[in-house]
Amino acid sequence: MTKHTLFVCKSCHCSEELSEDQLRDGTRLLEQIQALSEDNIASSELEIQPVGCLWACHHGCVAAIASPEKPTFLFTKLPPDDSAQSLLEFAQHYIQRDKGTVPWKKIPEQLKSLIARIPSVLAPYSEEDEE
Repeated sequence: MTKHTLFVCKSCHCSEELSEDQLRDGTRLLEQIQALSEDNIASSELEIQPVGCLWACHHGCVAAIASPEKPTFLFTKLPPDDSAQSLLEFAQHYIQRDKGTVPWKKIPEQLKSLIARIPSVLAPYSEEDEE
C-alpha cells in the first residue's frame, strides 16, 4: 500500500502580531492533527510531516497532501483552531480513491480555499480524472 503524506507548515501565522511565548498557528494546527489522527487514521496509511515553510505565508495556515501516484492538493487560509478534522476527513477520501481525485462535493467546506491540485509526475493526467 502506498503511503500518503500530509504536510503541515509549522511557521504559518494568521495574524500580524506574535508574542514570544505564543505558538505559531501552523504549529497549533499540526498538534491538533496529530492528536486527532491517532484515533481516526492508521499510521500505515498517512504520515503527518511537519514542514518549516510551504512558501504561502500570506495565505494563513497551509497544508498539502501528496502521494507518489496521485495529485498533490495544496490548502491555504486554514483556520488554525478548527481545520484539523476537515483535513483528516479529506485525507480519508484521498486515501480511498485510487487516483486521489476527490470530487469537489466531498471536499469539506473549510478546505474549499484550496489553492492548487498539482498532477502527479508518476501517473499520467487524464480527462477522466476530472470529477
